[in-house]
Amino acid sequence: MESEDKVVIFITTGTDEEAHKVADKLLKERKAACVNILPKMSSRFWWQGKLDSAQESLLIVKTKRSRVEEIVRLVRDIHSYEVPEIIALPIIGGSKDYLGWIGKEVK
Repeated sequence: MESEDKVVIFITTGTDEEAHKVADKLLKERKAACVNILPKMSSRFWWQGKLDSAQESLLIVKTKRSRVEEIVRLVRDIHSYEVPEIIALPIIGGSKDYLGWIGKEVK
């Protein structure tokens, strides 16, 4: 099945500038086929025992499962957060043409 080796990774950043920096790095190194950036998202979360909130940007990264660990390392190296959100979800189906395109673009 075309979707078996494809994933979507969610990454949040503290600024739009940081989101673009991460996206550009992933794309230039061909670790992702596409990165969507959703700016100025309101987040609420527990941090260090307290309820907190922040304005963040969300990256939606389309890539191959085999690139997840590399992406986690790369993002941790350049991210400003102590514990950045980097979570990968499997793609269970979708357009065969689009999924094939992801496979061709990620090296």
